[in-house]
Amino acid sequence: MRILHSMIRVNNLEESIKFYTQVLGMNLLREKEYPEGKFSLAFLGYGKETEETVIELTYNWDKSEYEHGNAFGHIAIEVDDIYQFCEEIKGKGANIIRDPGPMMGSKLVLAFIEDPNGYKIELIEKGTF
Repeated sequence: MRILHSMIRVNNLEESIKFYTQVLGMNLLREKEYPEGKFSLAFLGYGKETEETVIELTYNWDKSEYEHGNAFGHIAIEVDDIYQFCEEIKGKGANIIRDPGPMMGSKLVLAFIEDPNGYKIELIEKGTF
């Protein structure tokens, strides 16, 4: 068994695809519209969907806003050099909500950013966890 994907609902599919591909460097693996159900799906990730866990973006055509609730926390992504990566994505318009640095009481080096829908993404420097 393996985890296939994690799904998040988005307000604007093209804007979200642009963020995940251009800011976070993911690949758009597949995209499909479902006219009868009035929704579109896009699957993004860093490797083949048959081998790695990916993110599913769901866009419901008749919905423009969602409440995130208080149960969902964040998506975590490992990066090689968190300080360099954060500088690069700042130039691409990323919203950094916690600058890179060590977590209190830990050797873990992390930062937090938000996607266009307000979902939190934790960036963790490779080798610090």
